Amino acid sequence: MRTGKDYHRDELNNPTMFEILGNISGKKILDLGCGEGYNARIMAKKGAKVWGVDFSKKMIDFAIQKEKKDKLGIVYHPADAYNLKMFKNNTIDIVVCFMALQDIRDYQKAIKEAYRVLLKSGRFLFSIPHPCFETTEKQNYKRKLKDKLKEEMIHFKVKDYFNAHSYTVPWKMKRLTQHFETTSFHRTLTHYVDALRDAKFLISRVKEPKPSKKGIRKHPIMKLHLIIPQSVVVEAVKL
Repeated sequence: MRTGKDYHRDELNNPTMFEILGNISGKKILDLGCGEGYNARIMAKKGAKVWGVDFSKKMIDFAIQKEKKDKLGIVYHPADAYNLKMFKNNTIDIVVCFMALQDIRDYQKAIKEAYRVLLKSGRFLFSIPHPCFETTEKQNYKRKLKDKLKEEMIHFKVKDYFNAHSYTVPWKMKRLTQHFETTSFHRTLTHYVDALRDAKFLISRVKEPKPSKKGIRKHPIMKLHLIIPQSVVVEAVKL
C-alpha cells in the first residue's frame, strides 16, 4: 500500500521493525516482497544500500518509476523471494520482509535463500500477521457492551489454527482508493520456527507490536491491539 493508506504498517508494524533494525547506515539490505518500494525508500533514506525484490512486475515498475524521480540508489528486481539467483552467496548484511512472508507459497525456500545471501552473523528480520489470530479472512473482533459507552470484553474467533491453508484476503476498506484481493497462507508458529531452524538460523528476538498512544489517538480502532496482537516480528541470525 502507498503512503498513508495502511495504519497497521505506519503506526504498528513499521515502528517495531525499525526499532529492531537500529542504525542501518552503510548496511547492504535486501527487501523481500518490497511491493512498490515504500519501506525500501525509508531504509535508503536512512543510509542503507537497498535492493528490492517482488514477484509483481506491476509493483516493481511503480517502484522503479519512483526511483527515477527520487534517486536513492535502490535497485529493484521482479523475482520470486525463493529464487534470488541475481544475488551471490554471503553478500547482504540484512534481509527484511515486511508483512509479506505469509503471501509467499514456498516460504521455506525463501527463508533458505535469505540465509544463503546473508553474510555470516547477518540478520533476517520479518513481520507477519500473528498466526494465532489471523487464520482466515472471515474472523472479526467482537464487542460485548454493558451499555453504549463501556466495553465489557473483546475477543477474537480463531478457526483452523493447526490446519495450514491458503485463503483470499479482500481489501475493501473505505480508506483504500482501489479495492483488490490477495492470497495468503496461514501457517502455525511451529511452521515458521521449523523453517528457520532447518535453514540454520538462530532466532534472536520475537516481538508482538503494540500501538502507541499517538497511534490510538489517530486511529481509535487500534486500541483493539492492546488486547489482541495483530502481528509478530521475528529476528533471526545467520550462524
